[in-house]
Amino acid sequence: MTPGLAFFYGGMVRVKSALNMLMMCFISLGVASVLWVLYGYSLAFGPDIGGVIGNLDLVGLRGVTGETLTEEGGIPVLAFAVFQMMFAVITPALMSGALADRVRFGAWAVFIALWLTVVYFPVAHWVWAEGGWLYEMEVIDFAGGTAVHINAGAGALAAVLVVGKRIGLTRDPMRPHSLPLVMLGAALLWFGWFGFNAGSELAANGGSATMALNTQLATGAAVLGWLARERVRHGAFTTVGAASGAVAGLVAITPSGAHVNALGALAIGVVSGAVCSWAAGLKFRLGYDDSLDVVGVHLVGGLIGTLMVGFLATGGVAGVEQFGKQALGALAVLAFSFVASWLLARLVQATMGFRATESEEVSGVDRAYHAESAYDLGTFAGAPGGTPAASPPPSAAAPVPSPVPAERAR
Repeated sequence: MTPGLAFFYGGMVRVKSALNMLMMCFISLGVASVLWVLYGYSLAFGPDIGGVIGNLDLVGLRGVTGETLTEEGGIPVLAFAVFQMMFAVITPALMSGALADRVRFGAWAVFIALWLTVVYFPVAHWVWAEGGWLYEMEVIDFAGGTAVHINAGAGALAAVLVVGKRIGLTRDPMRPHSLPLVMLGAALLWFGWFGFNAGSELAANGGSATMALNTQLATGAAVLGWLARERVRHGAFTTVGAASGAVAGLVAITPSGAHVNALGALAIGVVSGAVCSWAAGLKFRLGYDDSLDVVGVHLVGGLIGTLMVGFLATGGVAGVEQFGKQALGALAVLAFSFVASWLLARLVQATMGFRATESEEVSGVDRAYHAESAYDLGTFAGAPGGTPAASPPPSAAAPVPSPVPAERAR
């Protein structure tokens, strides 16, 4: 899923930032994996301290082996630890799309290390660990609506408010450079999400089958919901809209899919597709620069799935009381993540500089931080040996209209 996310985000940025976007996702595979083994698993799933955090008994996965079972007849603890590691990997990677084009790569790596430690590990304990306060309150979050998506969306919003807007945001075209890469990334995410969602049952049984079916239904319905609104609003069915709708549906069904029936999954899907499509445009009205709509898709989609299950859950669980629990859990994670993320972003900005310099941003963060470019365009310019062909006269260089709606083009 994380490489899929890299392609999804990477295709939506300009050529000069494509590699940086890929790397902002890939670096999470390194940082999160190392921290998870050193102390992250212990803080998230170690013995509880006050419902807020785990202790350090499991530092370095001490005492955890392939033979240690989660329960009698259960899966190995080591398998569970590896599975949960991947949630820790992808959650900060989700935030990267909000900051596309304009942050220092080294500062980003430091930020996600701090964010995992201060924000993700404690929230994962709240939601999924025995003794965590949201776990004990029986807030429904099967696979990460609060711990992953609301958490990442709120963190992304806080970070963009600290970092600021891209240079030339309202002046320069900022269209996706490769829509095929966007679709490829969305397809990889859709496929990988079955492991993310159904795998959270930690077994091959009726619960995992329900989650797998509902994952497919909600995602398909969300594609239709996003495209329907897009057709009414903009008069076109875009590939970016289809891909974004799919991700919105995947996000919304994540907390709720094992607790609703097929009709409930369809309802969650179509609502998330339409509402997230609307929410993606709010950044223009509210004045924040969420480059790739992390807030509109992940924060809003996570809220939709987390709240709707309060009324759609099967088994006699649904009702006003359960909705209240869901709302409290969602708002608690949102508020904590936003405040902590804002403080961490301010800390990184003050100590090492979070924002790229103006010259680095204008020339492209690929060259500035990676000394590479995504495409060797010179070899395709038409002249032998890669010599660029003569530029066409101004009259021949008419602008090509973007097929992407304005609210998704930036």
